[in-house]
Amino acid sequence: MSLLKRIGQNQPIETESPSRMRELRVRRQPMAPARDTYYDIKGRVQNRLIAELDPKMDVSRTEEVRATIEELFDAILNEENIILSRGERQRLFEQIVAEILGLGPLQPLLADATLTEIMVNGAENIYVEREGKIEKTDLHFESDDHLMRIIDRIVAPLGRRIDESSPYVDARLADGSRVNAVIPPISLMGPTLTIRLFSKIPFTTDNLIEFGTLTPESVEFLRACVLARLNIVISGGTGSGKTTLLNVLSGFIPGDERIITIENAAELQLNQEHVVPLESRPPNIEGKGEINIRDLVVNSLRMRPDRIVVGECRAGEALDMLQAMNTGHDGSLTTAHSNSPRDTLARLETMVLMAGMELPVRAIREQISSAIDLIVHEERMRDGTRKVVNISEVQGMEGDIIVMQDVFSFHQSGIEAGKVIGRLRPTGIRPKFMERIEQANIHLPPSIFGVGTRRGYS
Repeated sequence: MSLLKRIGQNQPIETESPSRMRELRVRRQPMAPARDTYYDIKGRVQNRLIAELDPKMDVSRTEEVRATIEELFDAILNEENIILSRGERQRLFEQIVAEILGLGPLQPLLADATLTEIMVNGAENIYVEREGKIEKTDLHFESDDHLMRIIDRIVAPLGRRIDESSPYVDARLADGSRVNAVIPPISLMGPTLTIRLFSKIPFTTDNLIEFGTLTPESVEFLRACVLARLNIVISGGTGSGKTTLLNVLSGFIPGDERIITIENAAELQLNQEHVVPLESRPPNIEGKGEINIRDLVVNSLRMRPDRIVVGECRAGEALDMLQAMNTGHDGSLTTAHSNSPRDTLARLETMVLMAGMELPVRAIREQISSAIDLIVHEERMRDGTRKVVNISEVQGMEGDIIVMQDVFSFHQSGIEAGKVIGRLRPTGIRPKFMERIEQANIHLPPSIFGVGTRRGYS
């Protein structure tokens, strides 16, 4: 039973809430009696709060709004003669604040810096990923309607919509965290919500070295490649850390260059001064007005870019990206889903064909081999850690085959206490594009490539 001592018998005031906050009003669903008692009180207090709050209140001034809510909250509890223990009083207050200022039950999870993913499978089941492992929480939404209100609150400010005619959507939170929502009839278990969380403070190379994603030698090499304006594709599976690595590598771009970033949902957090972020747009309710990644890549060429950074190549935009790389826009970066560096090339071929141009395979491969200099492949290991496992040079064509060569590769030495033990090591091979790096007045020591050490296994 709740710690509730006594519930006032007053009926909730049915004052019409301001239109701006109407979506916050509670529509209770049948549920277990113990929970129903608590949520009845929560709904009554929340509805009265919303009715009495000033609709012109600036909700971005969080501390002031919180103080106002607390004052009204105390007054309503006293007026309705509702007596709660200190713990339940605080719990009820925080939940209502989260409903008005945040994302309801998800708000404490969003504040947890140890989480990388939040997965909501219907109103009753909320899972999180922490250190690469998935665990179920004891949090839940009151109903599917409650979950839908939170989804609407996420997507509405971005001009996105989700309904039966468009039952899934990609969006983002204010901090850049990536959001995907799917609702019935596509989802058979009610509304589902997936949030890929990003660190409030962007990761640095030191962080990636500490995590074991990269080594100091590979970081020095990749920094040189970015400064020398090599074209780089970061590849890997879902959740392997591609966007994080793209953000880190983009940080090596000099601050005096004009950078155009192109994404489906803006996630990159670049610190350079001259950054122009572009974001794609889905069609409106009439099916018009769509602006896709390919449109943005083509348009970016007219914006005098020094660098083009595409968050992810998924389809025909790969052709435009390759053409941009081959027509003087060196130093471009992008990501792609794949299982290996070699598979990345095959994926790029497929994506070029999706552009609808009937090009022969050899012509596509020549475009790829001429445009791409380096593929950095990342994997999510069985222990949940993310590691770069290949840094591979694209050397050119031999016959109809694109020739590649690993400059660094990951060697696993074992597993200890469930943790993968290994290191990203140089292969001892000096890449062919070293001349371009040296022309940029960057001189890497031979030890970077394992030269002068025993087979690069230092």
